[in-house]
Amino acid sequence: MNIKTCSLLGVLALTSSQTLADANRDFSALLAKHWQNAQQEKVFFRTDPDAWKPEGKLAQWSPQAMARRDAYNNDILKALKTIPKGELDADNQMSYRLFLYERETEKASYTYQDKYFPINFLSGWHTYFAEAPANMAFLNAADYDNFLISLTDYPRFNQENIDLLKAGALTGFVHYCESFKDYGDSIKLHIVDRPQDSALFEPFTRMPANFSEQQKQAYIAQAKKVINDAVVPAYQQFYDYFQDEYMPQCRPQAGIGSVKGGDEYYAYTANYYTTTTLSPKEIHELGVNEVGRIQQEMDAIIQQVKFAGSYAQFLQFLATDPQFYASDRQDVLEKTAFITQKMYGKLPAFFGHLPRNTFTIKGSASRGAFYMPPPDNRSPGTYFLSADPKQQPLYNLEALSLHEAVPGHHLQNAIAQELNVPEFRRTLNHSAFSEGWGLYSERLGKEAGFYQNPYSDFGRLGYEMWRAVRLVVDTGIHAFGWTRQQAVDYLAARTALTEKSVNDQIDRYISWPGQALAYKIGEIKIRQLRAKAEKALGNQFDLRAFHDTVIGQGSLPMDVLDDVIDEWITKELKQAK
Repeated sequence: MNIKTCSLLGVLALTSSQTLADANRDFSALLAKHWQNAQQEKVFFRTDPDAWKPEGKLAQWSPQAMARRDAYNNDILKALKTIPKGELDADNQMSYRLFLYERETEKASYTYQDKYFPINFLSGWHTYFAEAPANMAFLNAADYDNFLISLTDYPRFNQENIDLLKAGALTGFVHYCESFKDYGDSIKLHIVDRPQDSALFEPFTRMPANFSEQQKQAYIAQAKKVINDAVVPAYQQFYDYFQDEYMPQCRPQAGIGSVKGGDEYYAYTANYYTTTTLSPKEIHELGVNEVGRIQQEMDAIIQQVKFAGSYAQFLQFLATDPQFYASDRQDVLEKTAFITQKMYGKLPAFFGHLPRNTFTIKGSASRGAFYMPPPDNRSPGTYFLSADPKQQPLYNLEALSLHEAVPGHHLQNAIAQELNVPEFRRTLNHSAFSEGWGLYSERLGKEAGFYQNPYSDFGRLGYEMWRAVRLVVDTGIHAFGWTRQQAVDYLAARTALTEKSVNDQIDRYISWPGQALAYKIGEIKIRQLRAKAEKALGNQFDLRAFHDTVIGQGSLPMDVLDDVIDEWITKELKQAK
């Protein structure tokens, strides 16, 4: 090779390296710009709503604010097209793909009616606001100052959300009458005579020890005044509007498909929550097939325990026999803690990487079981469950705890928050991914030695059946004209849920079209990917490495997860040679 050739190769290498550096620099700058804007807007697209914390000025939900965010998102999409994806390094190529997917999904969201539903059967802006402070870290004066700003800003925030409900009512995008007949109680709960009786006063009952008494009393006085003069009147305003204006316009039929434009909206929500292109019809048929498969497994357990009676009688037996219920609330919590600690000890056998952050367990009387991520590394995640023994049977406690805590939501979420990736990826929450992982985690417990009691294994199958039934009833209600009673009967006949739980669940699906589809669709995809990897790798298949790969990139859409596992399989096969 002559000197001229060597020089030319050197120049080309330098040029290539410079191009790569320029592309990575420009992309990183764009991500930083977008994240700064998201922090200013206080709106982080596709994050877990349970992770929302009021700190300082609250997000704006006026038409002008939403138009501003829409325009900014379009500008980001235009800027993104100027960055050559092929010239990014491997890590940035993954971030580019995810960022583009999210910005295109956000663009579509502005054309649909999600904004008209800032409340659902389980929650709303008013409940998130009231419940969040009890799970936040208040360690210094800045924490309290920011929270007081949030309290002061709440009337505006409340009015803008009410205005969204009003706008929805003009086009028929309102909630179903039967499901929301008692919803006013969730608002009335926060209309208190004494500020100190408000859930929003809770942070002022546990002030840091290094605060002077004068400082404590000053904060307490401010909190009482703003809660009494601003927050409680805002809750009253919402209650009056909801009872006097919103409910008289409520939707007479259960399905969103009964509203003009509802079919298109439901197809959008199905895509949004499952991150797939499956149609409601395809999802419905998949659900029917899954229900049939799981039913056979449940029938086998009934035969195993030699129960003399029908399936319906067995469900009644589970619902009424004292052996399946704890003695009191403390007993529920202690048994829950034992299950999660037992699983903690088994995690190294299934995962090569474990997170630093922890979680705590709290009884929740209002919303049943759910996981609330921590707002930062100063506080743990929280696994909430109903500690009422009558509402929390023991036969499904193992499956529930593995889903919500470890190896489910807490493990996946804590790992995501500790990743060395752009900020937007740490807070992403694709329902199909997170809920699919939670349901997969329930099944993983069987490999970890749980469900030794056949009734507990039946409880696991009961939870899987519940998620399969969701595919049938959610599409049935919103795409195929099912009545609420049809959906109630279908769910009640196939699960061991209490009568109250059955009705609550159906009202949840009615008020939150498409969200319930995420669980089973995501779990089926993860199981399919594992089967593919096991078949391709044979004896080289490493379960710990597979799990690390699935949750090691943060939350992903299903098609992206598919590609991630394919790339991992290819890499493993090359290393095996």
